[in-house]
Amino acid sequence: MVSVASLGAVGSWRNILIALIIPLCGSKRVKACFRQRSRYAKLSAMINVAAVEQLDSGQYLYLRELSEPHDNSLKLVVEEAVVNRSGFVRTDPELDAILTNASPIESVKGCKAFEIYWKHYVAYLVTEELVGSNAETGYDDECYTGKLLRVYSKSHFLDHLARDTGGHIEPLRHYKVVCLNHLIDVAAYTPPEVRVLAGDSKMSSRTQ
Repeated sequence: MVSVASLGAVGSWRNILIALIIPLCGSKRVKACFRQRSRYAKLSAMINVAAVEQLDSGQYLYLRELSEPHDNSLKLVVEEAVVNRSGFVRTDPELDAILTNASPIESVKGCKAFEIYWKHYVAYLVTEELVGSNAETGYDDECYTGKLLRVYSKSHFLDHLARDTGGHIEPLRHYKVVCLNHLIDVAAYTPPEVRVLAGDSKMSSRTQ
């Protein structure tokens, strides 16, 4: 495994790309993989660098769909959201004074939707956001790179899987998708495929 320090600053999409490629190449072969243009082209096509960059640079995400298209495959559809200063927060009357100047977080025109697809997963966990772990500072004993799409080299989820599962054919990697209302942790042997589904928000409206 590669420590988060060796991957550089948290939040850089380039670091996410490197972290996604490591499981395919092995940490000692990462540089060699980048030198091999044909190999790198195949990895880039699968990971879709531009889509990863756009997804991770957003302000917020909403989870719109979670499904298993085939046995032990996983598809997530997430949509960007922003603070809508022209929007209106609907709330209970007793909260009106507190939320006088509040703005809703919602998907508006210009927000993109993304599909994140694992052909094969080992395990995944969906957690309600308020009780889950998604702080940027995280835990002292966890290491990750990324913001909304995180790649962990060390985590409590990986520790749990090491204790309670076995028979793995390759080293596991831990990915976390940080959404409003949902946190999705996925353990898999290979990186997900990420692609942009829509240029503008056309999905059902959801605010927070």
